[in-house]
Amino acid sequence: MPSGKSSGRHSRQLLFSEVIALPKPMAAQTIPPCSTTPLADPRLADATDRILQGITAVGRRLEAMDLKISVLSAASTSIRADIARFQVTVTDLDQRLTTVEDYIAALPIQDTKMHFLRTKITDLENRSRRDNVCFFGIPEHKEGSDVKAFLKNFLPELTCLDFSQPLGFQRTHRIGPLHKATSGWLRSIIACFLRHKQARKVIYAARSQGPYSLEGHEIRDGRGLLKSKNEKRKAFLAL
Repeated sequence: MPSGKSSGRHSRQLLFSEVIALPKPMAAQTIPPCSTTPLADPRLADATDRILQGITAVGRRLEAMDLKISVLSAASTSIRADIARFQVTVTDLDQRLTTVEDYIAALPIQDTKMHFLRTKITDLENRSRRDNVCFFGIPEHKEGSDVKAFLKNFLPELTCLDFSQPLGFQRTHRIGPLHKATSGWLRSIIACFLRHKQARKVIYAARSQGPYSLEGHEIRDGRGLLKSKNEKRKAFLAL
């Protein structure tokens, strides 16, 4: 039994001595600061200078590019404004072209209408001239100041016709300017009869009796129709 107690005491002593024999913790170590002295390697310093110079050159180039970009931006703004004006002009031209195309497309219809209206006006004008009779070859100033009174007395004697009613005229006058009379040109007299029967009677008498004469001048009469109407009538003479 004593041997057992002595062995236990011996083991406790060994454990205590191991604890006492543990090494002491190390003291905190301080890191020396970085050195601020210039680079000792000249090649590294030269490379650093070249890098700095390159960065400076790149900065200058960027500034030049900024200036060029500003100029391009201003030019682009001006171009956009010009394009906007051109768009307005093109739109206006397109509208005008559309109007012209519509007008050209309607020309055949308008031409047909104009031809119809021209034919109608020509017919109405010729109808209004049915009572007109032109007298050619009457000497100048023979009629005096009153052409109507002259024809009322002159026509019965010239044509030897007996009119049941006194001759009546809507209007009578010489055709052409007065200066032609001074050059030997005899201006014709046109008379618009008040009654269509009297105008036809004078025309038929002139056709049957032939040209008249007065003071050595040949007197002829004719209808005061339009030239186009007379040409159409002449076309039927050969039939």
